[in-house]
Amino acid sequence: MISGMGRLIRMESAESKSQGKRVVKAPRGKEISCRGWGQEAALRLLMNNLDPEVAKDPDNLIVYGGKGKAARNWKCFDEITNMLRELYNDETLLIQSGKPVGAFKTTKHAPRVLIVNAQIVPRWATDDIFWELERKGLTMFGQMTAGSWIYIGTQGILQGTYETLAAIGTKDFNQEGLKGKWILSSGLGEMGGAQPLAITMNDGVGIIVEVDRTKIDRRINGKYLDTWVDNLDDALKLKDKALKEGKALSIGLLGNAATIYPEIQKRGIIPDIITDQTAAHDINVGYIPEGYGIQEAEAFREKEPEAYRKAVYQSIVKEVKSMIWFKEKGSKVFDYGNNLRTRAMEGGLQNAFDIPGYVPGYIRDLFAVGSGPFRWVALSGDPEDIYKIDEAIIANFGYDEHLVKWLKLAREKVKFQGLPARICYAGYGLREKIGLLINDMVKKKILSAPVAIGRDHHDTGSVASPYRETEGMLDGSDAIADWPILNALLNASSGATWVSVHHGGGTGIGNSIHSGFVLVADGTDEAAEKITRVLNADPGIGVIRHADAGYRSSKSLILKGTKFKVPYFRE
Repeated sequence: MISGMGRLIRMESAESKSQGKRVVKAPRGKEISCRGWGQEAALRLLMNNLDPEVAKDPDNLIVYGGKGKAARNWKCFDEITNMLRELYNDETLLIQSGKPVGAFKTTKHAPRVLIVNAQIVPRWATDDIFWELERKGLTMFGQMTAGSWIYIGTQGILQGTYETLAAIGTKDFNQEGLKGKWILSSGLGEMGGAQPLAITMNDGVGIIVEVDRTKIDRRINGKYLDTWVDNLDDALKLKDKALKEGKALSIGLLGNAATIYPEIQKRGIIPDIITDQTAAHDINVGYIPEGYGIQEAEAFREKEPEAYRKAVYQSIVKEVKSMIWFKEKGSKVFDYGNNLRTRAMEGGLQNAFDIPGYVPGYIRDLFAVGSGPFRWVALSGDPEDIYKIDEAIIANFGYDEHLVKWLKLAREKVKFQGLPARICYAGYGLREKIGLLINDMVKKKILSAPVAIGRDHHDTGSVASPYRETEGMLDGSDAIADWPILNALLNASSGATWVSVHHGGGTGIGNSIHSGFVLVADGTDEAAEKITRVLNADPGIGVIRHADAGYRSSKSLILKGTKFKVPYFRE
C-alpha cells in the first residue's frame, strides 16, 4: 500500500496466520523498531494486549470484557504494526474501530495515534444492529482498554475493586477492611478475576462462583485465588473455618450463580456482602445460562440463538431475585457495573434497580476530587523498573498512607501479566507529580527504558455511563456525554501520545461513551511539558464535571486552587 507521503508502507497478509495460533508478545529492552518511543510504546502495548498472559482469547484478538478486541482482525493488526513502524514523529495514525485507515502529517506535539471504537448513531445503537455490523466486519467492540491498548491484565481492575471493598468496610461496617466479613460474588473472568485478591487484601473471606473451570485455574495459577471446590457445602465449610480463625481466604466455587444464589437463600444463610461480576453486559457470550457447561452453551447458542438469549435472561432474573431477597435481609448488595440489573429488567424483573450501583455508593467520592485508576507500564519489560517507581513514590509521597499501603500490598501480592505495570488511585495534582517523577527517573537512567502512563476509561471525567460511572449524578446529568468527548479533545490538544474514544464499554452497546489516553515518559524536557499539561487537564476536567453537577468536594478543591480556570464555582 502506498502512502500519500511518498513512501512505501509494507503490508503483510495475515490470512494464513489467522488459521492457526499466533503467539504475540511485546518486545522488551531499549532497542526500538519504530522511529520514536511514542510509536514504539503504541506498538508494544498493542502487542501486550494480545500476550497470552494478558488476553482472554488472543487467537481471536479478544482481550477482555466479553468480546473486547485490540484490533478488528489479524490483517488489521499486521497493518497497524507496519504503519507504526513507518510512522514519523510528526504524523498521526488513525484507527477506525480496530482498522488503520490512514496517517496524516500533523506536528510533533500532536498524538501519534487517534483511536475511535464502536461509535454508532444513537438510533442504531442496539445490540442486534451493532453486532450485525461487527459480524460484517464494519466495526469492532473495543471495551475500554482493549481497543485503546492500555490493558494491563487483571491488576487493571484490582485496585478499583480493592477501593470499593475498602469503602464498604468504612461506610457500611465502620471498620478498616473487611475482617470478619464474607462476600458472595460470581465471575472470575478478566474483570471479575480481581475479586478474590481484592477481598483478601481487605482481610475478608469470599466465595466466588464461576461456571468455567479454566477461569478458576487461571486465577489459581495467577495467585489471585487461594483455593477452589466444586460444591456449595465444601465452600461454606471453608468460609466458616476461615471466619472462625480470623483468616482472609478466597474460595472459587465451580457452578452457576443462578443455581448457587437461590440455594444459599433457601438455606437461610445471609452473606455480609453480595455482588456479581460476570460479563452480563454482553448477553450473547458473557453469561452462561443455568444447566449448561461451556461447550454445551456454545452449541446451544450456535443452534438456537434466540432460545439461548431467553435462557440467559431467565438465569439472570433468577440470580437477581435472590440478590434482592438478600438485600431485604440485611446484606450489602450492589451492582458492580456489568449491567446485570438492566439485563434482569429486560428479562421481566421490574424491581431489578432496587439494587444500587457501586459508583454512587462507594467510588463517587473519589471521582469528585479527580481520583481514579492511574497506571504506568515499564516498556523495558523489567520488573525492577516498576519496583523502583514503587519505592520512589513511597519515599516522596509517604504522607499518603492509603497509597503507600496499596503499593506495598501490590508488590507483595500482584503477579505481573505481560509487560510489568502498576496501578493506583491518584487524585488531581498527585497524578502530575507522579508522572514528572517517573519522567525524571527515566532521564537520570534510574529506569532502564521509557514508561507508558495512562489510565482506565473508568475515571473521573472521561465517561458517561448512566448504569455505572455516572449513575445518580446530583443534577440528573447521568446520560450527558459531552464530557468524555471534551476529555479526549483536551488530552489530544495537551499532547497525549495517543487518545481514544469508545462506545459501550463496561455496560454494553447503547449505554456508555468513554475516552482514554496514553502518554510516554521518555525522560525528555518535551515529555515533562506534556506530562504537566495532560496530567493536569485529564483529572482536572473530572473535577469540573463533578463541580458542575453540584458536588461540594469538587467545588472545595477548586476554591483551594487549581491549575485551570473556571467561570463558576467561586461562591
